[in-house]
Amino acid sequence: MKLKFFSVLTAIVVISGSQLAYAEEPLTPRQSLGQRIFNDKNLSEPAGQACSSCHDESKAFTGNGGSAIAAIAQGSTADKLGVRNVPTLKYMAYSPSLIFRGEADEKGEVNLVPTGGQFWDGRANSLVDQVHGPLFNKVEMNNTDASAVAAKIMRSDYAAQFEKEFGPFAKQDPKMILANAATALAVFESSSRFMSFSSKFDSVLQGKMTFTPQEARGFELFKNEEKGNCLSCHVGKVESTDPTDWLFTDFTYDNLGLPRNQSIPANMNANYFDLGICKQEGLDKKLPPSIKLESLCGAFKVPTLRNVALTAPYFHNGSFSNLRDAVKFYVTRDTNPELWYPKLADGTVQKFNDLPVSAVENVNITEKPYDRKLGETPRLNDEEIDAVVAFLKTLTDEKSE
Repeated sequence: MKLKFFSVLTAIVVISGSQLAYAEEPLTPRQSLGQRIFNDKNLSEPAGQACSSCHDESKAFTGNGGSAIAAIAQGSTADKLGVRNVPTLKYMAYSPSLIFRGEADEKGEVNLVPTGGQFWDGRANSLVDQVHGPLFNKVEMNNTDASAVAAKIMRSDYAAQFEKEFGPFAKQDPKMILANAATALAVFESSSRFMSFSSKFDSVLQGKMTFTPQEARGFELFKNEEKGNCLSCHVGKVESTDPTDWLFTDFTYDNLGLPRNQSIPANMNANYFDLGICKQEGLDKKLPPSIKLESLCGAFKVPTLRNVALTAPYFHNGSFSNLRDAVKFYVTRDTNPELWYPKLADGTVQKFNDLPVSAVENVNITEKPYDRKLGETPRLNDEEIDAVVAFLKTLTDEKSE
């Protein structure tokens, strides 16, 4: 089952006055405070891990905190490891809170699909809410409560700047200090540093540069519904030259039936499965009557493709270490599954092996290019895959290289 919404979601993000910036601008005082909090390695327990440890600007604000396992991050101590690939923070200020939007199917019936939220499973509604997750996660920054974080902020080297922005600490209880810190972080993460729209693609869009022949072909294949069909999830308004209409995600959720990443320690347990949005706490109470919780199992948020050349490994479980393989998987998953999945003793390919049997029926097998059958010709050949990859590399922001 495919979970998606076909139009680009736009957000108004105030960066300087009421204008969206297409190039990096100087940080405001509050954004500057947020940057200092973002880089503060004293905010973890024990000290040593900052937000920037796992969200490295040179990697488009992804990373793994120095983990020996590429796909997952190391926490505040070396023995603490996550279970998911760290998502980019680039352009995430555009993601709406998790909502259910209507989508008409081929029969004209309207289905409701989950859209938005932060993290791979949408469990935080905003960048402000998102801050609390890493700070208190035992396998990340490992703080016990708001008082522990507030105490660290009050003795930080930016304490005076914090009070200048939010008032004296004496008038703020620990929860308010934490809320104000989250606000400063969110304002920083909504700055042009995180969404500069400074890629070659943006320059081409505005007539300042031109694609190479291979890049241009890749873009056409990307848009072609009979070939890559990438716009069905990584959306853009074809008629628009406004970069904000090209976020390359619709913020919905999809179950791709990815191969299991055996390098993740949690996956050593054959009975462990990361099921994404359906395991979001309290989601069952928010669901519209037409949606059954189990139908969402295995679905993860569609990431932006902006800066994708910098964000390896790919997908929520980091199962692909290079971009070309990630693209090739899309078009050969069903035609040549032996390329990606292990074989059983009888020679049968163990397809969709990162899902329990109950969630396999949720895998997207109808939408192009997933509609091909075993042994059929993939919708993209090797030369065309190379062209799509060449195009994707034009989405790298200039300041991120």
